[in-house]
Amino acid sequence: MKNVDLVIIGGGPAGLAAAVAARKNGVQDILILERDSELGGILNQCIHNGFGLHTFKEELTGPEYAARFIAQVQELGIEYKLNTMVLDLAADKTVTAMNKSDGLFQLHPKAVILAMGCRERPRGALNIPGYRPAGIFTAGTAQRLVNMEGYLPGRRVVILGSGDIGLIMARRMTLEGAKVLCVAELMPYSGGLKRNIVQCLDDFDIPLKLSHTVVDIQGKERVTGITIAQVENGKPIPGTEEHYDCDTLLLSCGLLPENELSRAAGVALSPITGGPSVNESLETNIPGVFAAGNVLHVHDLVDYVSEEAGAAGEHAAAYILKGEHAAGRTLPVRCENGVRYTVPTAIRPDCAGDTVTLRFRVGGVYKNKKIAVYLGDTCIFSRRRPVLAPGEMETVRLKADLLRGAGDAVTVTLEEG
Repeated sequence: MKNVDLVIIGGGPAGLAAAVAARKNGVQDILILERDSELGGILNQCIHNGFGLHTFKEELTGPEYAARFIAQVQELGIEYKLNTMVLDLAADKTVTAMNKSDGLFQLHPKAVILAMGCRERPRGALNIPGYRPAGIFTAGTAQRLVNMEGYLPGRRVVILGSGDIGLIMARRMTLEGAKVLCVAELMPYSGGLKRNIVQCLDDFDIPLKLSHTVVDIQGKERVTGITIAQVENGKPIPGTEEHYDCDTLLLSCGLLPENELSRAAGVALSPITGGPSVNESLETNIPGVFAAGNVLHVHDLVDYVSEEAGAAGEHAAAYILKGEHAAGRTLPVRCENGVRYTVPTAIRPDCAGDTVTLRFRVGGVYKNKKIAVYLGDTCIFSRRRPVLAPGEMETVRLKADLLRGAGDAVTVTLEEG
């Protein structure tokens, strides 16, 4: 294999946007490695609309959104290999991969962008009692079966978890003629976007039962029924059980960044997000290894994935063309008062351009609060927010000059509005 300057692992929305940005910033030698048989990643099975409002200022379906980036990749002549599995990423950035035509091969790029996306939390991680009958699917698997392969997983459906994919599949299954009996959510709030609750549940009279979970699955060969119960302090309350006769259970219980390759390479991972800890350039603790998109932290909108990946492509290009940046001081980013995590987790003011983008999620539903950012004891940013919810990611853009003042850490916190 000939060597390349930049290897991008993953050809979904993050990988495509990163490749386009890197090429536009002067990197000629780019290779995207994608394990599926086509580019576009998860967007190929997301046939609902609502994509692209920020990026293209119009409403697109998932495949249409992906097609715009795939067209840019092809116009720019960026190379990609499909049906290619990356087996290993070493600490020295050596990438080991294989496919049918090239066999097993190694690449020694100057920089690597991790864009592997995320996967769904499986049933085994949820500890639901009962047998293991047919009829239990993750929401994403059901989405692929319905939208790409033309199969209907079941006729009478209960959905556990109110993440965005679960909400969207409640509507999709209804439109395909199935009866969705209810959506049960363990937390006292939904994990999905407000617009999805309205458009996918309220518009179809599908009940959303907050603070409920599945306590039993009936059926040996195939699911025959589900029992849900109310939950308090994480434990089911005896006497609150409700039974539903159904043949299908869809699980939408959270997404996990796909980081086996990162872990093997020695990339430091955040215990909260499960994704890499990165600095303001989206660079991991291994110089020249960058991360963007859902492999870094789970996003709510694909537009933000593309924006973040574009920044990663830009920074990777600068690293390849100019070498490592003299770092100067590094400010850790801390979270307080309901802020669960931030990306990045560290900022080097001397390496930042004009602005630094901070993204974060909150740990509960908060009303009439103010997002505040401090450098040491000085407040450098504040913005009122009438409602903050865990299902919606927050974005703060800071002028880099503000970070060059006195202070040894940046703190992101919520205050009374």
